[in-house]
Amino acid sequence: MKILIILAHPEEKSFNAAMFNTAISTLENEGHEVKTTNLYQDNYQPVSGKGNFTRLKNTDYFKQQDEEVFALQQSTFMPDIISEQEKIEWCEMMIWQFPLYWFSVPAILKGWIDKVFTMGKFYDNGKIFDNGFSAGKKAMLSVTTGGPKKNYVDDRYGHINSILFPIHRGILEFLGFSVVQPEVVYSVERLTEKERESVLDTWSKRLINIEEEIMKD
Repeated sequence: MKILIILAHPEEKSFNAAMFNTAISTLENEGHEVKTTNLYQDNYQPVSGKGNFTRLKNTDYFKQQDEEVFALQQSTFMPDIISEQEKIEWCEMMIWQFPLYWFSVPAILKGWIDKVFTMGKFYDNGKIFDNGFSAGKKAMLSVTTGGPKKNYVDDRYGHINSILFPIHRGILEFLGFSVVQPEVVYSVERLTEKERESVLDTWSKRLINIEEEIMKD
């Protein structure tokens, strides 16, 4: 498979980075083609707005969706947006690796989403969900949390699937992706070195069999 992995964590020695690197090495060893984006390492600029474009359709009043459609027609997206869009179009599966911040994605990843998934190219009137431009592609979230698993219940933080629903449904499925069961590592700060090694081994073993897992879905 052609697999795109996105990392959103500022520390290159973090456990998220270890998950990211484990995914790359495992998938490549299994013969998959892998491309990556390391948002912090790339110093990705997440603010979405007029700077997304080399030229504007309407300089008097900015409406981002209109400008996105115009940019698609006139090839006026900035190079950093084009390069990420090309990776998404290339891939058959996309993995996002990130720590859960305020029950959501880190701001740098949200900015990447806002800038890259543009109207006319990744969604449009009637081109959403099952009819979306990314129909047939798979997407998986690989997430770490600060809190322990016991807190992710309905009368505390809420079940992890409920927390991830806005991302799964409101972004990935909206665009047409089929969502694969997330990989969730709870309470990372409290894990011993041995436990971390075990988690990475489990993650690697899952990825070795990822094609079989997807086919069962």
